[in-house]
Amino acid sequence: MNFSSWPTLLVADIEGNGNNPPDLVEVAAFPVRDGQADMATAGAWLTKPNRPVTPFAARVHGLTNQVLEDKPGWDEIRDEVHTMLGTAWIAAHNAHVDYRVLSAHLPKWQPTGVIDTLRLAKATYPDLPKHSLDALIEHVAPDLREAPAQRHRAPFDAYATAQLLIAMADRYESWEHLIAAAVPPGLPGAPEPAQEPTLW
Repeated sequence: MNFSSWPTLLVADIEGNGNNPPDLVEVAAFPVRDGQADMATAGAWLTKPNRPVTPFAARVHGLTNQVLEDKPGWDEIRDEVHTMLGTAWIAAHNAHVDYRVLSAHLPKWQPTGVIDTLRLAKATYPDLPKHSLDALIEHVAPDLREAPAQRHRAPFDAYATAQLLIAMADRYESWEHLIAAAVPPGLPGAPEPAQEPTLW
């Protein structure tokens, strides 16, 4: 895989307050440049949700109402997050969820394309019993010593997903082969289905 041929891409992860639909409590995005997650230009934001964090969500990611009490509201950081994401490609694990929630919070945001590392993992490791982030971390064993925060926090999960994407991408000949396996139908960047020839 020639990583220098990749378009601008950020690996993103979000954490919510446990409601449905969720309010965001954390967003992280890691640019991937030349086959590396760029720590220096990564973005990470904590935000106080409009509705309280549920006890279940707080147990998962550790972001309690007390931790978020003095953090800026979404309206205060929305433009900064939007600027960071821009029109770049994004990648996320089970990307339908991240794309749907981010789109709801950023109505004017439109990425060029959306890579789903869950979909890519199923194509890359079809014999693996599970394709969860934890299962892939165990199987691929990426170097996560520099990962910020801890599992289930957006910066850690985005960094881990970036490392997994880079490892899986090395099994594909080109960017076009990668997106054919990794972009779900109906999301931005999905390859156009082959058109049947017609008589008129």
